[in-house]
Amino acid sequence: MDRLQQAEDLTIRWRSFELRPSGSPPMPSEYRARIEASRPRLYANAREQYGLELNDGPFGIDSRPALIGAKYAEAHGQGHGYHAAVFRAYWQEAADISELATLATIAEQLGLERDAFLAALADPALIAAVDADIAQAHAYGLTGVPAMVLADKYLVVGAQPYAVLKQAVEQVRAELAPE
Repeated sequence: MDRLQQAEDLTIRWRSFELRPSGSPPMPSEYRARIEASRPRLYANAREQYGLELNDGPFGIDSRPALIGAKYAEAHGQGHGYHAAVFRAYWQEAADISELATLATIAEQLGLERDAFLAALADPALIAAVDADIAQAHAYGLTGVPAMVLADKYLVVGAQPYAVLKQAVEQVRAELAPE
């Protein structure tokens, strides 16, 4: 995303989405087995395409605190850094990003005040912003992540290589360009 943002002069707005909201029914074992079976390919792609060694955190955790924390970080000019740090913590450091202490440490590392960050996780306005993002995602028909919505109407689903994302941006720009 960073490379695409720089190369294409894009504005990226992160939106909230919960894969397994609190109160969801248990995940069917066959579905979990499919996810686990796809992990070696995911790890290989990350290594080969991006030079990243993945060491992901616990499966099936509650991401809502991290999503609310993102809204707080964004409001304080630290959204990009927060997203990058949370991704790194979960996908490379195997951290449990549902743990408030983990999130507060990330916030502190970005220069955000720990107690204010923790208090913000219960802020009704931030919770409403997360809920609005999730409602918008459902209106788009999203059922998974990652997903990109370009120009509020073009959907790119799944972890796509840079070339595919670049082509999608170019196609959208060409389609939206005045004649």
